[in-house]
Amino acid sequence: MEMIIKTPMEYGLEIAGNLKKLRKRRKLSQQALAERSGVSYGSLKRFEQTGEISLESLLKIALVLDAAAPFEALFKPAEIKSIREIIDGEV
Repeated sequence: MEMIIKTPMEYGLEIAGNLKKLRKRRKLSQQALAERSGVSYGSLKRFEQTGEISLESLLKIALVLDAAAPFEALFKPAEIKSIREIIDGEV
């Protein structure tokens, strides 16, 4: 089975699409979300169209939408379960 790898642009567009759906489910306009998050309306609009946004702005938006939890797991060190994992270089 071949593993399909997405490009950064594809990830950005997917995240932007998910954000747009969540924003609409919360019945927030782009303008309202921009004001609540402190992210400019132009940046939010561009993100929803292109998937491009700064990490800081993305985090501000995620906090307002109560969707920041997945960011805490990014690059989190693996939990060591045994000395064998260390010896084998798995961690």
